[in-house]
Amino acid sequence: MAALLPAEWIKNWEKGGKSEFVQLCRALSENKSHDSMSFRDIQQALYELAYHVVRGNLKHDQASNVLGDVIEFREDMPSILADVFCILDIETSCLEEKTKRDHFTQLVLACLYLVSDTVLKERLDPETLESLGLIKQSQQFNQKSVKIKTKLFYKQQKFNLLREENEGYAKLIAELGQDLSGNMTSDLILENIKSLIGCFNLDPNRVLDIILEVYECRPEYDDFFVPLIESYMYMCEPQTLCHILGFKFKFYQDPSGETPCSLYRVAAVLLQHNLIDLDDLYVHLLPGDNAIIEEHKREIVEAKQIVRKLTMVVLSSEKTEEKEKEKEKEEEKTEKPPDNQKLGLLEALLKIGDWQHAQSIMDQMPPFYATSHKPIAIALCQLVHVTIEPLYRRVGVPKGAKGSPISSLPNKRAPKQADSFEDLRKEVFNMLCYLGPHLSHDPILFAKVVRLGKAFMKEFQSDGSKQEDKEKMEILFSCLLSITDQVLLPSLSLMDCNACMSEELWGMFKTFPYQYRYRLYGQWKNETYNSHPLLVKVKAQTIDRAKYIMKRLTKENVKPSGRQIGKLSHSNPTILFDYILSQIQKYDNLITPVVDSLKYLTSLNYDVLAYCIIEALANPEKERMKHDDTTISSWLQSLASFCGAVFRKYPIELAGLLQYVANQLKAGKSFDLLILKEVVQKMAGIEITEEMTMEQLEAMTGGEQLKAEGGYFGQIRNTKKSSQRLKDALLDHDLALPLCLLMAQQRNGVIFQEGGEKHLKLVGKLYDQCHDTLVQFGGFLASNLSTEDYIKRVPSIDVLCNEFHTPHDAAFFLSRPMYAHHISSKYDELKKAEKGNKQQHKVHKYITSCELVMAPVHDAVISLHLPKVWDDISPQFYATFWSLTMYDLAVPHSSYDREVNKLKVQMKAIDDNQEMPPNKKKKEKERCTALQDKLLEEEKKQLEHVQRVLQRLKLEKDNWLLAKSTKNETITKFLQLCIFPRCIFSAIDAVYCAHFVELVHQQKTPNFSTLLCYDRVFSDIIYTVASCTENEASRYGRFLCCMLETVTRWHSDRVIYEKECGNYPGFLTILRATGFDGGNKADQLDYENFRHVVHKWHYKLTKASVHCLETGEYTHIRNILIVLTKILPWYPKVLNLGQALERRVHKICQEEKEKRPDLYALAMGYSGQLKSRKPFMIPENEFHHKDPPARNAVAATVQNGPGGAGMPTSLTINTVKLDEGNTEETDKLKEKSQGVVKVTNKTVNAAPKVTTSNGNSASNSKIIKEKDDKEKSGKEKDKEKKDKTPAATPEMKALGKDGKDKPKEERANKDDKVREIKEKTPKSEKEKEKVKKEEKASKEEKSKTIVTIVESKSTVEKEREKEPSREKDVAKEMKSKENAKGGEKMPVAGSLKSPVPRSETSESEREQKRRKVDTHSSPSHSSTVKGTATLPKVPLVSENNSSLRVISIHFLQDSLNELKDSSAKHYINHTTPTLSKSKEREVEKKDLDKSRERSREREKKDEKDRKDRKRDHSNSDREVPQDSTKRRKEENGTTGSSKHSKSESPSDSPRLNEKEKEKNKSKSSGKEKGDSIKAEKMEKSSSGSKKESRHDKEKAEKKEKRDSTGGKEEKKHHKSSDKHR
Repeated sequence: MAALLPAEWIKNWEKGGKSEFVQLCRALSENKSHDSMSFRDIQQALYELAYHVVRGNLKHDQASNVLGDVIEFREDMPSILADVFCILDIETSCLEEKTKRDHFTQLVLACLYLVSDTVLKERLDPETLESLGLIKQSQQFNQKSVKIKTKLFYKQQKFNLLREENEGYAKLIAELGQDLSGNMTSDLILENIKSLIGCFNLDPNRVLDIILEVYECRPEYDDFFVPLIESYMYMCEPQTLCHILGFKFKFYQDPSGETPCSLYRVAAVLLQHNLIDLDDLYVHLLPGDNAIIEEHKREIVEAKQIVRKLTMVVLSSEKTEEKEKEKEKEEEKTEKPPDNQKLGLLEALLKIGDWQHAQSIMDQMPPFYATSHKPIAIALCQLVHVTIEPLYRRVGVPKGAKGSPISSLPNKRAPKQADSFEDLRKEVFNMLCYLGPHLSHDPILFAKVVRLGKAFMKEFQSDGSKQEDKEKMEILFSCLLSITDQVLLPSLSLMDCNACMSEELWGMFKTFPYQYRYRLYGQWKNETYNSHPLLVKVKAQTIDRAKYIMKRLTKENVKPSGRQIGKLSHSNPTILFDYILSQIQKYDNLITPVVDSLKYLTSLNYDVLAYCIIEALANPEKERMKHDDTTISSWLQSLASFCGAVFRKYPIELAGLLQYVANQLKAGKSFDLLILKEVVQKMAGIEITEEMTMEQLEAMTGGEQLKAEGGYFGQIRNTKKSSQRLKDALLDHDLALPLCLLMAQQRNGVIFQEGGEKHLKLVGKLYDQCHDTLVQFGGFLASNLSTEDYIKRVPSIDVLCNEFHTPHDAAFFLSRPMYAHHISSKYDELKKAEKGNKQQHKVHKYITSCELVMAPVHDAVISLHLPKVWDDISPQFYATFWSLTMYDLAVPHSSYDREVNKLKVQMKAIDDNQEMPPNKKKKEKERCTALQDKLLEEEKKQLEHVQRVLQRLKLEKDNWLLAKSTKNETITKFLQLCIFPRCIFSAIDAVYCAHFVELVHQQKTPNFSTLLCYDRVFSDIIYTVASCTENEASRYGRFLCCMLETVTRWHSDRVIYEKECGNYPGFLTILRATGFDGGNKADQLDYENFRHVVHKWHYKLTKASVHCLETGEYTHIRNILIVLTKILPWYPKVLNLGQALERRVHKICQEEKEKRPDLYALAMGYSGQLKSRKPFMIPENEFHHKDPPARNAVAATVQNGPGGAGMPTSLTINTVKLDEGNTEETDKLKEKSQGVVKVTNKTVNAAPKVTTSNGNSASNSKIIKEKDDKEKSGKEKDKEKKDKTPAATPEMKALGKDGKDKPKEERANKDDKVREIKEKTPKSEKEKEKVKKEEKASKEEKSKTIVTIVESKSTVEKEREKEPSREKDVAKEMKSKENAKGGEKMPVAGSLKSPVPRSETSESEREQKRRKVDTHSSPSHSSTVKGTATLPKVPLVSENNSSLRVISIHFLQDSLNELKDSSAKHYINHTTPTLSKSKEREVEKKDLDKSRERSREREKKDEKDRKDRKRDHSNSDREVPQDSTKRRKEENGTTGSSKHSKSESPSDSPRLNEKEKEKNKSKSSGKEKGDSIKAEKMEKSSSGSKKESRHDKEKAEKKEKRDSTGGKEEKKHHKSSDKHR
C-alpha cells in the first residue's frame, strides 16, 4: 500500500509538512462518496503519523498538536485514533526496543485530551492502561471485567412471580378478550399491552404466547389478531414466534396427545401471512418424512398381500386359522396411530385457502399420501368447489337445475376463482391432480368437473374460434384428457357403485372420438389400478366378487345375477369385463346368460365393454389357431359369437370394432372377419350358411319380407334398429366400401399372405370365411343403404376392378344392387313422367331405363378382359349375366304360398288358444294379417318385375352371342368368365347360374349350344372339384344339382323333352350353321339319343367321383363327398353307378375312421343317404333304351345298340371341332374329330356307314393306323387284325387267360372274386361246364369275325382310293401327335404302379372296383365288335345288366385322358409292322404258336388260381408289377408295346389298362387271340350263371347265320367308318 505521508513532509514538518498533512486529512474527510475507502485512508494517515512518532522521526508534542487540528474533521475521529493506538499498542508490546515503547506511551499521554478514558479502557491492554495511569492495577481490572461478563452472558434473569405481578396477566387477558366489534384497533391494544409489560414486569415472550392462545379461542377475529401479532413481532426476534409455535406443537406430541385444530389453524393463518416460515415450522412437526415414506411403503405391501390372499385358493381347514390371524392383526391395528401434525397443518392450510403452502407440504410426501386421508381430500375438494364456482354457474349447471351456490373464501390470499376455461389450467387442474383417485370422496364435485368438461368439449368442437384460441383449446383439451385419466376414472373406481356418476361421465366421454376413449380405458384397465394401494385392493375385491357372481350365473337366475353385475360394473367395468370375457372364452355356454345379464349396465359400461372385447381379440399372447393348426381357436369363435349377440342387443358403438377388423385386414390378417360375420348376422339378420335347405334357398330368391320369413334358420325379428346402428357406424366412419374392398382383396390374398405354413384345411376355412363375410356384408349394404348412399360410395365396375384390383365376381356383386336401385329409380321417373298404364308401355319404359343405366356398364366391362374375349360373347351379354339375380329370373310362388299358409295356421292357432287374453289375440292376428298382405303384395310386385326382365332379355338375346368364332369357343368363354366364377360365389348364385343357362336355352338364343354347355359342365368335374374350398364345393354341388334337375326333367318324359328342347337351337347337332330354322328335324338330337347322352353324363360324374375318392387327397375326398351329397336328389339314378359309388364310399369310411374323422363323418353321412336313395335307382336299360335300331337307320341318327354312341354323329363331330379351342383338350379332340368328321362328310346318307365309335376312339385310331400299314403289307396284316377284333372281348372278360401277362391273370382273379361276392353262388362243377361251352362259342365267333373284317377292309380300301390325300394327312398328323404323346409316357414303362402313391394292394382293389363301375364289360371289345359287325342284336356276351351298351355311351366323347393314352399306345405299337410281307408272315406264325401254347398253360393255372383266390388275394396284388413287366417283354416282342400298356393318368379307369393291353396283344399275336376267346368264355361262364352261357351260345350261332348272308355290306360299312375314325 503506498504511503500517504511522504518522508519529505516529516523532514520539513514545520515548514510545510504539517499543513500538507492537515490538508490531506480535510480532503479525506470531505470525500463522502466512498465512505469505507475514506475511512481506511484516514486510518492509514493517522497510523503513519503515529508510527513516525514511535520510530522517533517526529516529536510527540508536534503530533499531538496536529492531531488536535485534525480531530474536528470527523465525528468518529477519536474512535479512529483509539483504533490506531490499539494496533500500535499490540505492535510495540512485542518489540524488544524500549525506546519505541516509550515513544508510544508519551504519544498516548499527549493525546489523552483528544480521546476519552472510556474508549481507551475498551481498546487498550490493561498493562498499557496501568502504565498510562488510567487504572490502578491491571489484575484487579481483569477480575472485574470477567465478573461483569459472567453476569451479562451467563446469569439467567427470572421473570418469576416474585418480580412479575399476576394482575398484569389478568389485565392482559381482559384486554385481549374484550368485545372487538367496536372501534378497537390492534394499534390501541398494542399500546396497552406495552404499558402492561412495563408496569407489571411481564415477560414479552409469555405475553406473545398468551396472545396466540387467545387468538386460538377467537379464530373469527383474523383481521384483528394478525396485524396485532405482526406489530408485536417488531419488538421480538423473528424466530421467537416460530419457536413458541413449535413448543406448542411439541407439547401435543405425546402418544396420547391430540393436537387441537385451532392450533393448526393459527399456524396456517400465520403461514399464509408470512409471519413465520414453513421450513422453520416444518422441523417442529411429527412424524418425520422418513417415517411417512416407510408407512406408505408398508401400505403398498399390505395391499399386495390382500390381493394375494384373495387370489389364493384356500381350503376350508386353513380358512379358520387365516380368519383368527386376521382378527389379531385388526385388533393391533385398532390402536390409535400417533397424530400426524403435518397432515393437520395441511388440512388447515387447505381450509383457509393457502394453496401454495399446502402444495409444498404435499410435495414433500409420497404421491397421493396426503389426499388418501379423507379430511384432507374433502378439504381440497372444498377448495376446488370454491375455485370453480363462477365458471360452473355460468356454463356447467344443467338446464332447469337450481343448484346451491358456494360462497367464496373470506381471505384475499386464497386462489383466484375461475371465470373461464383458461383459468382452470392455472390452479384447478393442478389441485385435481393432487386429489387423484380421492375425488371419489366428493361425488358432487366429480359431477361438476365432468359437466365443465362437457361444456368445454361443446366449445372445443364448435368451429368459430380463432387460430390462437384453437391452440389454447388444444392445450386445454389435452389437460382435460389427463385429468380424466388421472382423476376422474380412478375416482370412479373408488366410488361405491354410483350409476349416476357413470352416466354423467358418459355425457362427456361421448364427445371424445373413440380413439381417445379407448386409450383412456386402456390406461384405466392396465395402469391405473397399480398406481395406488387402495386401487390395488379394489381391483382384487372386484375380481373376487366377479368370480362369485360368474360361478352362480345360469339361464334361470339371469335377473338377480344381472343386477349384481350391473352394480359391480358401475365402478370397475374394465376389471369385471376382463374377467367375464376370460370366462366366455373358456366356456361358450355362458354367452347367452351373460348377454342377457348385461341389461343393467350404463352407457359408459357398454362402451368399456366394446373396448375390452377389442383388447381381448387383439391379445398377442393368444393363438388364433388350435394346436392342430386346422381350425380357428374356440376362444376366438366364442368371442365372435358374444360380440354379435351383445352388439345386437345393446346400443354399443361399433366404430372401434369395425375399424379393428379393417386394420387387421390391412395387415393381411383375416381371422378377425369371424367377428364381422357374427356382428352382421346378429345385427342385420343376414345369415350365411352352407346348410340352407332348398326351401330356404328358394325363399331367398324372393323379396325382403319373404327372405326374413322363410330364408333363415332363426326367426329374424326386430333387426331394424340394430341394422340401422350398424349402417350408421359404417357410414359415419366411411368403412362400408373399404371393408368390402379389403375383404375382396384379402380373399385372394389369404392363400399367399396367410397360407404359408398353415394347413390347407385352415387356409380353405379362412378363404371361405373371408368370402362368406364379403357376401354377407355386401348383402347387408345392398338391403340397408339408400340408392344415393350406395351410388355415392361404390365406384363404377372398371374402377373397382382396375384401380382397386377387386376380383370381377366381387366387383359385380358389389355393383349389382347399385344397378338394380338405379334401374328402378329411372323406371319410376319415367312412369311418373308419362301416365300410360298399358303393360307394353310399362315394359317399354323399363327397357329404356335398363338401357340408360346399363349402357355405361357395357362400355366399362370391355376393359376387364382382352379384346379377343368379346369375339365370343358380347359385353352386353356379359354385363347382363353379372347384373341380374335370381329375383329377376323367377318368382318363388311355392315359397310365398308356404309362408302364407304358415301364417294362416298361426292365425288359426291364435283363435283356438283359450288362454291368450283378447287384446293380445287381436294384436297377434293383426300382425299375421299385415305380414300376409305384405307377402302377397311382394309376390305380385316380383311377378311384374320378372315379366319385364324376361321381355327385356327377349329383345337383347339376338346380340348376346356373336358368330365370330365357333360355338365351342363361345361356350368356353361363357363357362370360364360367367358360370364358373359365379356358381361358386354363393348358394343363390349357384342356383342362378343353372337357371340362367336354362333361360338362355329357352330364349332360343342364337349361337348357344345348350347340349355343349351341359356336356362341358358334367364332363370333367375333377379339376373344378379339386380346386374348391369346402364352401365352394357345397355351392358347386348346388349348381350341379340344379343343372341335373333340368336334365333329369327333360330325360324323364318325351313330351317334356319335345316341348322344351325338341325344336330348340340349343339341341341342334349341326353346329356349322349360325342361323336356326326349326324346320329341319334331322339336325335335332332326338329324345332317345338325349337319354344316351344323359347316361354318358352320369357315367362321367361317377368316373370323376371315383377318381377323387381314390386319390387319398384330403381336399379331393372332402369336396367330392360334399358335391355328391348336394346332387343326391338327381344322381346317382342308375343302379350300377350307384353301387360303384357305394363301394368306394364304404372303403373311405373304413380307411378314414381313425385317420381323418371329419372325412369319416362326411363319408358316413353320404353313405347313409345314398342307401336311402337306393330304392329309387333304376337299372341301366330303364334309364336309356339299349336295343340297337334297325339296320337302315336314319342317316343322321346314332346307333343305339351296344355300339351306339349316344349322341348324333354330326353333333359329336362338331363338338369335337369346337373343343379344339380348349387348350387342355386340343390334342385329344383332334384325334376324335379326324376319326369322326370324315364319316359325316362322306357317309351322311349311307345308313350302315354312320356308326360312330362308342367313345373308344383309341381302337378306331388304331384301325386307321393299321390301314396305313395294310397298304404296304396286305392280307397278312388283315389277318392279324381279324384276330385282334374278337379277341378284344375275351381279353377284357377273361382278364389274363389270353397269353399276355400275369397281371391280367391276377386282375381276372380279382374280377372273379368281385363277381363271386356279387352273385354268391360259385360252384366248381358249373364252372367246368361253362368253360367247355365258352370254348366252343369262341371258336365259332372267331371264324365269323375274321370273315367280317376281311369284307370290311376291302370297303375301306375303296373308300380310301376316293380320298387318298386327305387320309394320309390325317394319318400323319395323328402319328406325329401320338408318337409325341407316347414319348412323354416312356418313363413309366414296365411299372404297373398307379401314379397315385398308394400300395399295390389298394391299387388292384381300386381296379377291381373300377371294373365294377364299368359293369364288367369291355369298351374295347364293344367298339371293335360294333365296327366289325353292325348287325343289330348280335352282342358277343349276354345281355344282362352288365351289358356292353352302357359303354358305347360312356365313351362317345370319353375322358380325354383315355383317348390320349389309348391312341398313343396304339400308334407306338404299330410302328413296327412295316416289314416285308414274308417276314411279317413268319413273325405272325411264330407269335400265334407261342400264344396258343401259353393260353393252354394259363387255362390250367386258372383252375388252381380260382381255388387259392381268397387266400392269395393280397399277395397276388403285390406280385403284379414284376411279373407283368417280364411277361410283357417275353410275349409282346417289342418293348414299345409293353412300356405303354400301363402309363395312364390317375383319372383313367382300369378299363383303359385292359384296353391298352388288348391292343398290344392284338398286334403281337393273332392266333393267340383266338385261343384266348376260349379262356375268356370260360372266365365269363365262371362268373355268370348257366343261363348266361346258354345265351352266349345262342348269340354266337345267330351271328354265324347273319355273317354268311348279309355280312359283306356290314363289313364294308365297318371298314369305312373305322377308317374315318
